[in-house]
Amino acid sequence: MANILRYNPADFGLDDFFRGFFVRPLQFEGQQGIQIKLDVSEDDNAYTVHAEIPGAKKEDINVNVDGSQVAISAEVKNEKEVKEGEKVLRSERYYGKVSRTFMLDQDVDDTAAEAKYNNGILELRLPKRASAKSKNIAIQ
Repeated sequence: MANILRYNPADFGLDDFFRGFFVRPLQFEGQQGIQIKLDVSEDDNAYTVHAEIPGAKKEDINVNVDGSQVAISAEVKNEKEVKEGEKVLRSERYYGKVSRTFMLDQDVDDTAAEAKYNNGILELRLPKRASAKSKNIAIQ
């Protein structure tokens, strides 16, 4: 008598191969992934942050400082249209929000903080808040 075996595709690992395959967002040729890339440097008095936010306008960028936490967010708009004479061959649009939050070692003096935006680079100058030094109290 012949043995009958059941066929289960999961036994061959195909289920693991296709898991998550169609979940990732599609990225077309020439389209850049939008992320805020940071460079943070520090001196004795302040932190300097350079954030790359290409495609954003100055009015669409928000910076929030709360103690030692810094949050940067922006709305990015990118439109591209390719024409051949009067005929539109391709029209692409991207609208989205990007954000980045990070912590610094010391609290920031938000009243003296400065921000500049030029050619897709946001530059923040975040002065350090003077920390209260501990003081010993003599007991009488």
